[in-house]
Amino acid sequence: MNHSLQTIPLLNLSLAFIPVLITIFILYQWSLRSGNALYAISRMLVQLLLIGYLLTYIFESDSSGIVLLILFVMVFSSSWIALGTVAEKRQELFKYALVSIAFGGGFTLLLITQAVLALDPWYSAQSMIPIAGMIFANAMNSVSLATERLNAETGRGVPYDAARKIALQSSLIPVINSLFAVGLVSLPGMMTGQILSGVSPLIAARYQIMVMCMVFGAAGIATASFLVLVRHIFEKVLADE
Repeated sequence: MNHSLQTIPLLNLSLAFIPVLITIFILYQWSLRSGNALYAISRMLVQLLLIGYLLTYIFESDSSGIVLLILFVMVFSSSWIALGTVAEKRQELFKYALVSIAFGGGFTLLLITQAVLALDPWYSAQSMIPIAGMIFANAMNSVSLATERLNAETGRGVPYDAARKIALQSSLIPVINSLFAVGLVSLPGMMTGQILSGVSPLIAARYQIMVMCMVFGAAGIATASFLVLVRHIFEKVLADE
């Protein structure tokens, strides 16, 4: 296994948009949000092309300052996006989401990069940034799901302690399902990419175990921290009802 991952010609890549267009057509026919889906696809294209050029520059710069700046942007952005499900409380909850994601994701990132992988240098952009992206994205999704569920439960008068348990359990469903499915239903992104690049499946499996642990841990710690920090806000909502 020493073959390298092939470069996809642009013409071949364009074929990947066939199922995308079919799905958007279905959404349009069913009077659903086809425009939003089209916007999301367009935004994805622009963002990925830009990040491709940006990462090339970052990897070549070998600057710890730039890496730390990127990490800050990730935490800030993920904290704001996570609260999109409760737009009316977004500004009030933002600082708590920021602290929670920074704590849960930052702790996990530090452990994985400095103890498990022992990066040299410690800020190695080629490893640090992709790993941070996975960690903060999953923490963001979990906090977002928990916030939506907590808001719904307290909105119908469920006591905070009960609502918190429901919110945490619901937020971890996607991650726990992925733990059950990995290796049986799916070969996740990192493992698939490494195998396609010619890495031994046994080595790829070790990296995927690391990824699954860090994703679950970051999501759980960040969400639990958030639910503890926002208690007084939602208890006030319950008291006012």
